[in-house]
Amino acid sequence: MSDLIFEEWDELRNDYKLLKMANETYLKKLKEVTNLQQTCLKHLVHQRYRITAINKNIKQLEKKGNTDGLDNIKNDIMKREAELHIIEQTLPKQSGKYLKIVLGSIDVSFLNKEDKFKYKDEYEKFKLINHVIAFLLAVLNMYCYFRPLELIYLCFLVWYYCTISIRESILKTNGSRIKGWWRIHHILSTIASAVLLVWPDNETWSQFRQQFLWYNVYNCFIQYLQFKYQRGALYRLKALGERDNMDITIEGFHSWMWRGLTFLLPCLFIGHLFQLCNAILLYKLSQHPQASWHVVVSSALFFIFFVGNTITTIMVIPNKIREKVKFQYRVVTQRLYNVMINDNSADSKND
Repeated sequence: MSDLIFEEWDELRNDYKLLKMANETYLKKLKEVTNLQQTCLKHLVHQRYRITAINKNIKQLEKKGNTDGLDNIKNDIMKREAELHIIEQTLPKQSGKYLKIVLGSIDVSFLNKEDKFKYKDEYEKFKLINHVIAFLLAVLNMYCYFRPLELIYLCFLVWYYCTISIRESILKTNGSRIKGWWRIHHILSTIASAVLLVWPDNETWSQFRQQFLWYNVYNCFIQYLQFKYQRGALYRLKALGERDNMDITIEGFHSWMWRGLTFLLPCLFIGHLFQLCNAILLYKLSQHPQASWHVVVSSALFFIFFVGNTITTIMVIPNKIREKVKFQYRVVTQRLYNVMINDNSADSKND
């Protein structure tokens, strides 16, 4: 028995030597990768700085009427910017101010395309699951006037909007082109939910309560439609070989995306009008004898939601069309970049 133990320990000791060697190699390669990342980031910053300077010089020449050969340079600059964008997606990025405040100075970059796609997919699933929970809680509160259940629902909304704002900031760090308004919207939604949470259970809350719950039920329905649209577009782009696009509705607008938007947009505008109705009702309730500061603040927030959401939704299609040319450059450049990488890999194998 003792001989068997010694044999097992000797075998384990040999395995440990292999582990130690592998770990030393790993640490060495990790240091090399970190140094290469820093070198690439320096060159990237230098390239963008020089391009900005060249663009300024081009504008000055155009003002003087000297445009000979500038069109070719402008096209080359557009191609170079597309190439820099592709390279940038392979390098770590610094977190924004919001993430630094919430999480501290940690690296939340995904350097692997599959990891980016997986995180985007999990983000959509997270939203869907939580809106199903929100829908069930809203329906329960509509038919059951129980204050603790209300508070649970409002606490859930505060937690959800706080969490979703963090997740969107991580997406933004990893190349997503989520509109800044939507991120601001979710931060304001966290504040609005917190205000509703501390709103006293008085007459003004009773008069607003039912409409607020109906609004949330409709909002859950809208979120389901958006999930179907986003998920369908995401997987369709993956099938087209463009799965590195983190924000599938901003990076490029394809003709097949109209099929979902023609149905989705009217539903979105109805939801925005619902927010305006909430703001108007709350403004009227602010004249009530029992009205507190919660009514006025909630009215202002819902009006801000209405204005911001309406303007941003109206601007979505023109922005997509304006980025079509840039997107086409990126697709062509990505394919050329992949061909170059595959050729280099093949050459290294032959060597």
